[in-house]
Amino acid sequence: MKRLFGFGRKRKGPPGGASPPCNPGAYELREKELGKLHRAAASGDVAQVRQALRKHGLDERDKAKTPLHLACANGHSEVVSYLVENKCKLNLCDSDGRTPLMKAVQGQQEECVAVLLAHGADPDLADAAGNTALHLAALAPNTSLAGQLLEHHALIDVRNEEGCTPLSLAVSEHQEEMVEFLLKKGADVHVGDRSARTPLMTAASGGKLNLIKLLLRYGADVSHKDINGWTAEDYAVIHGYSR
Repeated sequence: MKRLFGFGRKRKGPPGGASPPCNPGAYELREKELGKLHRAAASGDVAQVRQALRKHGLDERDKAKTPLHLACANGHSEVVSYLVENKCKLNLCDSDGRTPLMKAVQGQQEECVAVLLAHGADPDLADAAGNTALHLAALAPNTSLAGQLLEHHALIDVRNEEGCTPLSLAVSEHQEEMVEFLLKKGADVHVGDRSARTPLMTAASGGKLNLIKLLLRYGADVSHKDINGWTAEDYAVIHGYSR
């Protein structure tokens, strides 16, 4: 996935006014590119946000981002709370189709995620690639965030544009703890992607024995075939893991 960098407190960094790399959920922005309200939200200055709102709307966009997007991406839970309590729109999307909740999850900003979910943010909206907040939590990986999303009824077996579920992504990234967490929460071990490739096949392709054992323990079907007629064993052999 494309890595995104952040806007935040001023630090020493490269010339040109760009901020140095921050967290994976933050935006790559220059301070001068944003208006007063959005700069305040991105830097976590509640007083400046309050003042700027006298002239600007809560949901005003700047570079396709709302103040809530910027506050969530940089983990400023006080600004998030202030905006939410003043009835900003929770589910607006940025240019990548991502909601503030997705940005908070992507950056592993747990307090921001909690505020958004408590006020009704939709956990099942999908970005331009079809990923939901739970897909992003699986990739992080962060079981605490995944748990918050599931407690607010996020769909566990939702598929992105490639047909991958959060479980599939966790397997592909070899995230054993996340895989076991999702399985314990009821993720379907049999859901395949657009090529009918199951999580077991993905684990076999990478020769990840612990993941293979884990998936088998939850009932993964070793005889299942993808659209090419290949089984998990075939994937293991093809990728040099015949043992």
